[in-house]
Amino acid sequence: MGKNGREKVLEMRNLSISFISSNARVNAIRSVDLDLYKGETLAIVGESGSGKSVTMKAAMGILDKNAVINSGSILFTYNHAENEKKTVDLISLSKADMRKHINGKRIAMIFQDPMTSLDPTMTVGKQIMEGMIWHYGTPRKEAFEKALDLLKEVGIDNPEKRIKQYPHQLSGGMRQRVVIAIALACDPELLICDEPTTALDVTIQAKIIELIQRIQRERGISVIYITHDLGIVAKVADYVNVMYAGKIVEKGTIDEIYFDPRHPYTWGLLSAMPDLNTDDSRLYTIPGSPPNLKNEIKGDAFAPRNIYALKIDERAEPPMFKITDTHFASTWLLDERAPKVEMPTELKNRITRMQKEGDLRD
Repeated sequence: MGKNGREKVLEMRNLSISFISSNARVNAIRSVDLDLYKGETLAIVGESGSGKSVTMKAAMGILDKNAVINSGSILFTYNHAENEKKTVDLISLSKADMRKHINGKRIAMIFQDPMTSLDPTMTVGKQIMEGMIWHYGTPRKEAFEKALDLLKEVGIDNPEKRIKQYPHQLSGGMRQRVVIAIALACDPELLICDEPTTALDVTIQAKIIELIQRIQRERGISVIYITHDLGIVAKVADYVNVMYAGKIVEKGTIDEIYFDPRHPYTWGLLSAMPDLNTDDSRLYTIPGSPPNLKNEIKGDAFAPRNIYALKIDERAEPPMFKITDTHFASTWLLDERAPKVEMPTELKNRITRMQKEGDLRD
């Protein structure tokens, strides 16, 4: 049990991952710490290339062949037998053990493009049944019945017809529902959603998000969302980790990150969210671009893009400063010796408007 009686499901500590190519070493993940508790939703946000997907692929044991885990541990706690908990370091497991005991069975992943997750040569039913048969030896008739139930659970009409169809015969929204059904087939305790609605139109996006939330409530599973869309995060997350250049630079509850952000990068991400009430007709973008992780990073990786950067940012990496028991940010601006810097006025006004509107999830 963690603090406040919360039960920890996933604990990453000091995770560092590099990718080796013939001419370079890319330090993609740099000392990531992350915690997830039972029944809760954690969102990992950041620009493309910040390391969000790589971090979670490490937990699934599906990193590319040229990836090297330099350091760290990924402790996963799950129900091993009747009310018996087991904790394993996922990094220490072989690929065979990951496939047999973890992937699809206890941790399932929903990817952003359903067509890359689905086998075009197999019917929808066979693909949902496959995991049950492989992991639990479920008899075919029973697996078929459960697959039908899962199609109903994820809101697919006429499941008796759909179960015999192939992926190309379904719409994008239906295919993503099938992917969710496959992910749920073995009753996982952790669901990782990697940009699960990017390829879908806005109405379907909302339905898929509602579906994942409903299933989470009914089954009590833990969920990690990987996304760059802070609008989605506001609807789904309990906690948010903001990633930049392979590190987590701010973490906190949903309200802390949206209403009291402390890192200039988080200010930039929130300012870049589309807002109908803003005074500026142009959409804000963070100046510059992320650093090349082939090069050694001295000091704060965000410093070259940070208009509030201090001299020390060029020399030393900031530690994680504690703001509350749940809120931390890695910026020298939080050092007691630093000059007092306020967030941009337009962002402050936007946060005031959001607070007046009430619950982020409405």
